[in-house]
Amino acid sequence: MHTTNGPSGAPLRYDPAFEIEEDGEAETTAGMLESLKHISATTYEHSGHATRSVHAKSHGLLLGELSVAQDLPPAYAQGLFAAPGRWPVVMRLSTTPGDVLDDKVSTPRGMALKVIGVPGARVEGSEGDSTQDFVLVNGPVFLAPSARRFLGSLKPLAATTDKAPKLKRAFSAVLQGAEKVIEAVGGESATIKSLGGHPETHPLGETYFSQAPILYGEYMAKVSLAPLSPELIALSGQSVDLSGTPDGLRAVVQAHFAGHGAEWALRVQLCTNLETMPIEDASVAWPEEESPWVTVAHLRALPQAAWSEALSKAVDDGMQFNPWHALAAHRPIGSIMRVRKAAYAMSKRFRAARNGVSVGEPRDAAVLTGIALDKP
Repeated sequence: MHTTNGPSGAPLRYDPAFEIEEDGEAETTAGMLESLKHISATTYEHSGHATRSVHAKSHGLLLGELSVAQDLPPAYAQGLFAAPGRWPVVMRLSTTPGDVLDDKVSTPRGMALKVIGVPGARVEGSEGDSTQDFVLVNGPVFLAPSARRFLGSLKPLAATTDKAPKLKRAFSAVLQGAEKVIEAVGGESATIKSLGGHPETHPLGETYFSQAPILYGEYMAKVSLAPLSPELIALSGQSVDLSGTPDGLRAVVQAHFAGHGAEWALRVQLCTNLETMPIEDASVAWPEEESPWVTVAHLRALPQAAWSEALSKAVDDGMQFNPWHALAAHRPIGSIMRVRKAAYAMSKRFRAARNGVSVGEPRDAAVLTGIALDKP
């Protein structure tokens, strides 16, 4: 018999029995690989350049530094955060589609982090690397509760890849109007946002979430990145005018970093009760009244170029952001994370082969420093 909640709200220690493989998970994985490969193959056929199956378009490519906080309580001093330290980080801002669209097709924003030079035992498949990746989206929950349900929504999206871009812009405008109506009465629709109804907001003002959980040393957690510096907080919810600017999100990110830096709080939320904080259902928000977000590190970025063709070649083409690039202490858990492992491996192979590049893990940030800090 396994305990499903910690004593008096204490964090619950991980037990392998908490992870329950979904029926047909191998078949779900195969179906997901087929859909994602279709997206990549379609965009490659039309453009001659291989991009990611999801989050294909980058809006910001940044270099920063992660500072782990001192004197963290024992439950939070785990893995990467076990002791104070400073680590270089590569950041990639993106939006979710697998085809590169006009920014007027407004979809959820993503922020991926690659922490470089991290020592420690690794998850299987990343031995010899020294990076820790966090892949985040600006919503606290995943669109579907499980991998199988997600595949059901992915298939129709794959079928529309690189088709009718003008119609997608028009449809996005309709969906944004619908989302405004829902939010005006205190609601929110993750489905509408994912299909193009996301409000046209500044990506640097967003709070980002892992949505699915990872190990956190002895425990289990979700991860979040929240604006901390006044300049970023001022951008929270701020609308941006994307009319006639197909790369408008990239432009506003570049404009910010041309004269300002940025600081975020990296936070974790520990699982204290499997009934209210399930591991295998990524569509459930973990109640903050049961387990609040706790800041474990600060992420800072200086003024810099924020995006350039040289950065895109180095980061978009030469790197992969993958939650399975991880310390053993932060191994991804749950069905969504399990099927992602094969999906990321397929995407990496596809891009490397078609583009004729090596997609690898950096050992240090020196190669990128000169590019990132070369302000326009």
